[in-house]
Amino acid sequence: MTSGPAGTAPGSGWAWRHLLALLGANAALALGPWWVRMADSGPVSAGFWRVLLPIPLLFLFARASGQGVTQFPRRTFIMVIAAGLFFGLDLASWHIGIGMTRLGNATLFGNAGSLIVMIWGLVALQRRPRTAEVVAILAAMAGAAILFGRSLDISARTFAGDLFSLFAGLCYAFYLIPLQKARASLGNWALLAWSSLASAPLLLAIALLLGEPVWPQTWWPVLGLAVTSQVIGQGLLVYSLRHFRPLVIGLMLLTQPVIGVLAGWLAFNEAVGILDLLGMALVAAALVIARASERG
Repeated sequence: MTSGPAGTAPGSGWAWRHLLALLGANAALALGPWWVRMADSGPVSAGFWRVLLPIPLLFLFARASGQGVTQFPRRTFIMVIAAGLFFGLDLASWHIGIGMTRLGNATLFGNAGSLIVMIWGLVALQRRPRTAEVVAILAAMAGAAILFGRSLDISARTFAGDLFSLFAGLCYAFYLIPLQKARASLGNWALLAWSSLASAPLLLAIALLLGEPVWPQTWWPVLGLAVTSQVIGQGLLVYSLRHFRPLVIGLMLLTQPVIGVLAGWLAFNEAVGILDLLGMALVAAALVIARASERG
């Protein structure tokens, strides 16, 4: 988590526009699965267009923000490229899972990276977890068990979709970890631009290996995905994250599965029961606690 202006701590001096930006970012990102479902290019191909189309804009934003896009250490470059490859695997697995499970499940498990990063941090620090961290891990395990059980009740296909989405969350964690040190040399826009440039060829290769149609017959779903998820969603996050503490950011995560469930219900008639809501609530609570624990 970056600090606020003039070295102040995150969460000090935020205004309503920052909160609206954070809410808007989560709303835009939560609509990503809906765009993927609407695309006729194949799910992984949709991920390819998502990261490819905004790359020129991202480099322009980086230059306009005074962020160096070419002069940085070789080690930093290697870390950013590695992170971009994991981001490509994240999108490929998540987009496949989106087509096989419910949108709410895909959104939740796709965001599980923050919990995985928390567990990785505990191992790296070689210390015992705090009480809140134990609660987060247990809540995530209980919620995941409920959701996986419900998916098995529906069909093996939805269970496989949950597994793809969970694997995406794992890959997203390994996308975040290499970027921690890279942030010392590169700004957020530059990081996003270079990682996207690394992700695009991998996503294209996976789409071709899977035999997916790459070139869309209808462009508006992939354009909507690129604009809402990569430009608006990530852009608003870049603008707002520095102003809030991790707990607030974690709470805002709750809006993503809610929007995902509503989109699945309204657009695809996906039924959601009480057990589904309980499982989602447990996993979402775990994500909130995981984000809050980042302060430690």
